[in-house]
Amino acid sequence: MRDKCFLHHVLIVALLTYGSIVGNIPFVCAFGINTGTVDRVSHQRKNGGATTRLRSGTKIGAGVGNVSSSSAGTPDLTLFSPSKINLFLRIIRRRPDGFHDLGSLFQTTAFGDVLEFTAHPPGSSECDTMECDMKGVPLDGSNLVMRALALMRARTGAAEGKYFHVNLIKKVPAQGGLGGGSGNAATAMFGFNELLDRPATNAQMVEWSAELGSDITFFLSRGTAYCTGRGEILRPVPPVATSGTAVCIVKPKIGLSTPAVFKQLNYDELSEVDPEDLLGKFLEEGPGTNVENYVNDLEPPAFRVLPELAELKRELEGSGFDRVLMSGSGSSIFCIGRPDDGDAFYERFERRDDVDVFPTHFINRGEGAGDWFEI
Repeated sequence: MRDKCFLHHVLIVALLTYGSIVGNIPFVCAFGINTGTVDRVSHQRKNGGATTRLRSGTKIGAGVGNVSSSSAGTPDLTLFSPSKINLFLRIIRRRPDGFHDLGSLFQTTAFGDVLEFTAHPPGSSECDTMECDMKGVPLDGSNLVMRALALMRARTGAAEGKYFHVNLIKKVPAQGGLGGGSGNAATAMFGFNELLDRPATNAQMVEWSAELGSDITFFLSRGTAYCTGRGEILRPVPPVATSGTAVCIVKPKIGLSTPAVFKQLNYDELSEVDPEDLLGKFLEEGPGTNVENYVNDLEPPAFRVLPELAELKRELEGSGFDRVLMSGSGSSIFCIGRPDDGDAFYERFERRDDVDVFPTHFINRGEGAGDWFEI
């Protein structure tokens, strides 16, 4: 254990140091998705021999499935880790550092993962550890969850001699444009902060999170935010719709590599609409805003990389949903509202072996310091 923890520590320190020099270095949880029955798990924190709810009315269930811990005993803290969709995504320019400036409206959904935190007994471990039920997810210091814990420990100076085990119950697929790994990292930062009695403010965590990746900052918002820069500059905005607004996420089994999509980007194809104008439309009119305001500059290059994705979008547009758009760099497509014939739609797609379908809804978290995303 000592040698293994030492190697994890060296790797995490190297990644954090290198990341602070060159910018965003994404390490996203890996491939596949495990579907199954949906159980409900309370968002709770263990207090001595008793178990005390951190917040009342917390239910984790929609889009989770097979929620269980392989670790002995009750976790000290269980948190839901949401996914996100991009209601619009404008690429503004390519920057000298190779990244792109963007303007995008992000929204969290109730499709997501679960993180269970358990403190290692004193003296039993010299590093954080993790497990995951999804095959292929790295469990060493390259995982964003492990990097997030290391970052919080380094920045706060808290938890000296105290380490955690995280059980990641993974449902959000990689290469889907849903921010699953980024959401996990933000949830790990929040969980660390809760377990150590909040040594950091939310504003500090937002600032630090940019060292780990572009989208992580968003998941420390209340669930609706306008993001600029690489995505790490956060402007919280009021929810554009009430929690519970229906959205269906359709994810092809084939993923899309973000670098491959950007490689196909034709700057002459970019929309000319001001993203601030798009933001104003969504804030004023909600998700029912005109279809022309659902802009994603990465759709054309993504469709060149994966032509069948364009066919899938056309099929979904003909199914009766209010609005249909690719999320992020793909390959997931989200559909606002409900299909004309829900039974027929889900029966047809359940028979397909090339896509997964996740009916879900918008969620936001409360304003309190200890509030987190709940479903």
